[in-house]
Amino acid sequence: MTWRRLPKSALRHTAGGINSALRHTVRIEVNRAPSHRLWRIPPPNQARLLVAPVFILSAARSGSTLLRAILGSHSQLYAPPELPLKHLGVRADSKWIETSLEALRLTKEDLDKMLWDHVLADVLSRSGKPTVVAKTPANVLAWKEIASCWPDARFIFLLRHPGAAVASLRTSWNPEWHHERESGTQDEAVRKALRYMTKVEEARQALPGLTVHYEKLTADPEAEVRRMCDFLGVPFEVAMLDYGRFPHGRFAPGLGDASAKIRSGRIQPPTPPPGPGDTPPAFRDICVAWGYPEPEPGQRVVKPRAAADAADSLARDTAGS
Repeated sequence: MTWRRLPKSALRHTAGGINSALRHTVRIEVNRAPSHRLWRIPPPNQARLLVAPVFILSAARSGSTLLRAILGSHSQLYAPPELPLKHLGVRADSKWIETSLEALRLTKEDLDKMLWDHVLADVLSRSGKPTVVAKTPANVLAWKEIASCWPDARFIFLLRHPGAAVASLRTSWNPEWHHERESGTQDEAVRKALRYMTKVEEARQALPGLTVHYEKLTADPEAEVRRMCDFLGVPFEVAMLDYGRFPHGRFAPGLGDASAKIRSGRIQPPTPPPGPGDTPPAFRDICVAWGYPEPEPGQRVVKPRAAADAADSLARDTAGS
């Protein structure tokens, strides 16, 4: 049977299948000429305003505010305050707008990503610098969407000893910036940290990028910052190590770490991490994957809450680090 002998309905079905395959493989499809009576608007081309944005992916309280300040002190890098992308979206919940979007071959996810791209591109253009470096611990929960939105994005994975991160999470807990069902307990902090860290490791295994340990960054800042500059393709600038000389906006709750330590403007040695006997055993796999000493056995194991409750709590969490 030839193409010419196929009924029109079969041709349409076959063409639709071909286009579906093309969209999912090479992100193109075959379209009729605009003058054809059966022409339909092509799908969105996924074009972005941002070029090669940089994302710092980390768990909460891992030193990402410090890293933002250091990288933002570079003459070519703009590092804005925290912006939890999953909290930034469009409304498309009426029958009318849903019908319109379907006719335009757009989804709410398409619009969300256009909004993310436009907002970050706008603040970057106002900064006068060519490259944006975005950090928000909650964004690691959306690493797949971020990687899909910007296929040319570059990633820095910032790791910190899990026990130290949990201790910092507890001491910095502020009920004004957390869901009313959260109480700031040790068990809650461990569950939350484990959720974030698991996502960081998922992203680290799936995406190309550079891994940076907070302990190495604070112990030998110049060596680690040089590594990051090489990764980003920008020259090292020694002034980056004295980030207090540069404007970084407010260090305030809701925008990241707001402690006296970060406001000092100086890179300071970290608090020594807890020993294996003081690290919750729930972090064993993460410690192994990240090169930290394994927790000692015999401690009380934190039982995870229901996954739905954990996800709901964490989706609302915008605590900085």
